[in-house]
Amino acid sequence: MDTTPHSARAETRKMSAEETVEQAERADLSDLVRDRMAELGKGVRTIADATVDPENPDAGPQYKRGTLDNLINNRGVKPPTEAQLRGLQAALDVPLVALQRAASAQFFGYVSERWGGGAKHRLFIARIEEFSERELDKLDQMADIMLRRDGDEAQR
Repeated sequence: MDTTPHSARAETRKMSAEETVEQAERADLSDLVRDRMAELGKGVRTIADATVDPENPDAGPQYKRGTLDNLINNRGVKPPTEAQLRGLQAALDVPLVALQRAASAQFFGYVSERWGGGAKHRLFIARIEEFSERELDKLDQMADIMLRRDGDEAQR
């Protein structure tokens, strides 16, 4: 029989959760979801309700409010399932590959060589992979123009 006072057991659980947060070296998915929610101006409950997997809509939302709150605050969460990532994609309107890479980095330590930088950089890279060759050529031309313009302004 456990004779530890209830408050001591609660404190032990609380400390374990705090230790989990401290041990988490990366927060890529947490940051991506939190930042995108802020951009959209939507709260945890609204996003949680919208995390419906388009491949299995009858399953309903893939996240409950509390679980999503734990994810965005990087508090003791498990790696997401494929259905949860598709649900986040639907709710946040971000490329699935961006969510997959962020989850891989946060939960498994896998970081692509092109996955550095901030959230906007990561979303940009994820979206580039959706472009056709023609669109990539146009984007390359635009980048050249912008870099030349920035170089001209720096020389002034």
